[in-house]
Amino acid sequence: MDEKGKPGRLRARNGMRRIIAVTCLLLAGASAARAQQQPAAENQDSGAPSKPKPVESAATADQAKRGQPSKPTASPVPYVHSFWDRENDWLFAGVAAGRALDYASTLNLRRRGINEVFLTNSIVDNHPLFASIEAAATGASIGVSYIFHATGHHRLERWTSVIHFGVATGGAIRNYALKTPHPG
Repeated sequence: MDEKGKPGRLRARNGMRRIIAVTCLLLAGASAARAQQQPAAENQDSGAPSKPKPVESAATADQAKRGQPSKPTASPVPYVHSFWDRENDWLFAGVAAGRALDYASTLNLRRRGINEVFLTNSIVDNHPLFASIEAAATGASIGVSYIFHATGHHRLERWTSVIHFGVATGGAIRNYALKTPHPG
């Protein structure tokens, strides 16, 4: 190793390339999943048999003969939203903004001479690597939300982004609130 530490730089560049590749794969997977979604109206095949109708009880048939209204027997169909709907778009934008704020506040923290708690200082000081870690965290949040969406856990899908936004923004506020150490 020479004074400039070229082997260390090569390892950092390879690590950064891996993180960028993983981020690209996550984003490509999310866009491919979006392309495969079909609106609810297209899911029903016109040639497919319809649902069987419930058998009417004798009391319901008797009410129909007398002209009395019967109680509705069908349960309401729950609304299933598209993954990339307006609310998720805003939530994902909020997560990305929170991560960008965390990135800026952590760099500010390092410029003031304070050590980063969760990552090593060498990672934070390598700006492209640190930016790709923040982007990967945003992609991971979107990926977890998609898993919840695909398994039908729509409340958890939304709350994942809300909590991630809150944690990232809270961390940024904490970073800006820390006092600068003065040599004394």
